[in-house]
Amino acid sequence: MGQPGMQQQQQQQQTVYQEKIDYSIKVPKRFLRLTTGAIPSTASLAASSKVPMGAVIRPLAPTTGTEDGEEAEEVSVVQPGAGGIIRCRKCRTYINPFVTWLENGRRWRCNICAQLNECPSAYFCHLDEEGHRRDKMQRPELHKGVVEFIAPAEYMVRPPQPPSYFFVIDVSVTAVRSGMLKSVASAIKASLDDLPGETRTHIGFITFDNSVHYYSLKAGLSRPQMMVVGDLKELFVPAPDDLLVNLRDSRDVVEDFLDNLPEMFAKNHCPMSCLGPALKAAFTVTKHVGGKMSVFQSVLPSLGDGALKPRENPRVMGTPDEVKILRYDSKWYKDTAVEFSRAQICVDMYFFPYQYIDLASASELARVTAGTVRTYVAFNPEVDGPKFESELYKNLTTDTAFEAVCRVRCSRGMRISNFYGNFYIRGTDLLALPNVTSDSVYTIDIVHDEQSVGSTAVTLQAALLY
Repeated sequence: MGQPGMQQQQQQQQTVYQEKIDYSIKVPKRFLRLTTGAIPSTASLAASSKVPMGAVIRPLAPTTGTEDGEEAEEVSVVQPGAGGIIRCRKCRTYINPFVTWLENGRRWRCNICAQLNECPSAYFCHLDEEGHRRDKMQRPELHKGVVEFIAPAEYMVRPPQPPSYFFVIDVSVTAVRSGMLKSVASAIKASLDDLPGETRTHIGFITFDNSVHYYSLKAGLSRPQMMVVGDLKELFVPAPDDLLVNLRDSRDVVEDFLDNLPEMFAKNHCPMSCLGPALKAAFTVTKHVGGKMSVFQSVLPSLGDGALKPRENPRVMGTPDEVKILRYDSKWYKDTAVEFSRAQICVDMYFFPYQYIDLASASELARVTAGTVRTYVAFNPEVDGPKFESELYKNLTTDTAFEAVCRVRCSRGMRISNFYGNFYIRGTDLLALPNVTSDSVYTIDIVHDEQSVGSTAVTLQAALLY
């Protein structure tokens, strides 16, 4: 909630609705923070003030530690009753402490769109002399700025899938000689005990150079079975049921694979990379379940779909044309990322470049799928190895929300003009987020949708469904 400030001295053209708001109810700043403490009451005043209006949203911010000198509180969990989750029938805003209750609690006015809504009989409670519900302090959603609802079945597109972790690993000569491959295998093995999902966790691997290598990790095998597909144009997936396996059932086979991975390619002299076909193969294996995909790349992709060309040009550095090489050059990665996002696959990318690698193009895959990008230039396992292994371990083992969507709503008279962060926008304002962690942060710009705000307060509500 924010109070419109910097009121113009002249009489407003329209009637300003006087809100009755308890300003002691606040959203912790670690979850949502506005760029300004006051909102200009008119669009012209906002334009002349030159003050950027927006918010930074961190929906799964940690609930431990301190904030403003006080211990952070756990987020209250609400189990909806027979009335379900109470929402505005017009704009679908969730019930919150700032709605206005009318007719002794039988109806409520939405603080986003001003729609009058009937209160379900199962949720009804009488009001006190100040117009507040008598059960206000017994219901976290009516007296706290942040709550978590246990969503009923109708909010699910499909039943929760087992957490899936798939690794796409470059095994070209650069990856082997730099020590990257050994560090990757070591870091993945160290994280196996702490991967979320416990007995439901699934895992799989693909490696690639100038061909794509699949690994059957079926439980009961004495050692992994490697299958190589060299035809990048007519790529197919052999034994698809054995490439993504339950970690608990195949733990011995997985560990044997990771122990032997560096030695398997120790004598590999192939300098090329077919990242695109490897990604397509990994997509085919994981598209039915979604999850987290980690990609490790050390050279410029040069074969098959997604092949990139060197376009580094020192002559344009420091000139207006420099921005061109900071933008993606191939739409293939963005188009592929949209497919991944629809299949609920998040891609985290780890780059280990010794030469130009066109990060701007390849990183579109992580940006659109709500993933992350990390680079380790001229990777040295003695210097950079501990840092990389620590970051990979944290990324794999942190608490993760899967198959999420996020929508931000704001009061009538205001609108959200831009979103910033790693996500794919469905429609106009729904953020598709295959994975969300405590490090996931999103930013919005807020502008006036009408010449003036018809209320003494502006409301912003962010909802994450996962």
